[in-house]
Amino acid sequence: MPATPQPHHAVHYVNRIGWLRAAVLGANDGIVSTASLMTGIAASGAGAESILLSGVAALVAGAMSMAAGEYVSVSAQSDTERADLAKEEKALLTQPHAEWIELRDIYVERGLTLDLAGQVADQLMATDPLGAHARDELGISDVATARPVQAGLASAASFAVGAAPPVLAAAMVPPDHAMTVIVGISLLCLALLGGAGAVLGGARPWKSVIRTLFWGALAMAVTAGAGHLFGAAI
Repeated sequence: MPATPQPHHAVHYVNRIGWLRAAVLGANDGIVSTASLMTGIAASGAGAESILLSGVAALVAGAMSMAAGEYVSVSAQSDTERADLAKEEKALLTQPHAEWIELRDIYVERGLTLDLAGQVADQLMATDPLGAHARDELGISDVATARPVQAGLASAASFAVGAAPPVLAAAMVPPDHAMTVIVGISLLCLALLGGAGAVLGGARPWKSVIRTLFWGALAMAVTAGAGHLFGAAI
């Protein structure tokens, strides 16, 4: 007897996009902004205490800024989604047939015949009309729904995790080698972050690693140059 086919469960990376984007952005910003600031301070000729203090200040301020900024921006998106859903709910109550035609035409545009599209619209309008219009007309789904608190916490936590290595490096190495170690540790962390983010998102790691390293190194180099010029000027 032929073997009974097993159910197919595909893994879709888009399900991770809500938290993955905020986490990668926060960690990358934590590494780059903190390490850049510390290398700029180091290049200016400042002492070890000033370098470490700048790193701690960047970690705390950056984490709070990321949390606040992400929460506010995603809250604005959430407000827009709620307003659109309220408008759609009202339309479904006042002009259900027009909404049915709208839904049917969406499926026709996607390749269904007029008759089949009408049948699909009938069934969806009978079971979950608002959900059908939210998903197929507005593009709002459980995967893409804005979650301000989740985004804010993920951004703050990931920023702090990203900023921690250069701060710890400055605290543990001799002052004469602080700048070299901070840059080295930060570039290593950026490479790991780029690779991990690509793997979690189903992309090719090497492209992400190169892109992340390039922009991180550029930011640190420019800031170190500015710090050196500022230090020489004073």
